[in-house]
Amino acid sequence: MLSLTDTILLSIALAMDCFAVSVVSGILLRRIVWRVLIQMSVLFGIFQAMMPFLGWTVAGSFAHHVNTWGHWIAFALLLLIGLNMIRESRLPEEEHHFNPTRLTTQLMLSVATSIDAMAVGVSMALTGFETLHQLVLPLVIIGVGSLLFAVAGQLLGIRFGERFNRRLKTEAIGGIILIMIGIKIVASHYISL
Repeated sequence: MLSLTDTILLSIALAMDCFAVSVVSGILLRRIVWRVLIQMSVLFGIFQAMMPFLGWTVAGSFAHHVNTWGHWIAFALLLLIGLNMIRESRLPEEEHHFNPTRLTTQLMLSVATSIDAMAVGVSMALTGFETLHQLVLPLVIIGVGSLLFAVAGQLLGIRFGERFNRRLKTEAIGGIILIMIGIKIVASHYISL
């Protein structure tokens, strides 16, 4: 079982990817779009909370697959999104498809940044979390932490985005950051082994 302090630290660790992706989205938006800010932050919070629950639920039969493939799936999603952003940064602006205001983009980013949280759920099942009741508080803390970090990241990104005059450069930088997050997820998996 995790202490409250451990749970908060875990929440912060899991929220870092949400924070970084939100910064990128804010840089691209360059202004507050309340619907996007709220929707993306809520999605990040929900997915970060639900993935450990899913990992906890399937711990017995699928734990090996989550630990083997989860980080690679997250990496592949972030790599594809990042490469697409870099490619689009070279196109005329009217041909750009990466758009953080789109629900499909937000859902892909939510899945990509939360897959590693599934492994956390598996480890929770293996370290004494036996009932759903024991899991509720950690899941709420993880979800709320990710939501708050996503809001902070997007606001910080908007602040930086206002300073950049060219969307093309920021989109390429954003793509590179997403690829680096994917690499970090894979590296973190192998370092923790």
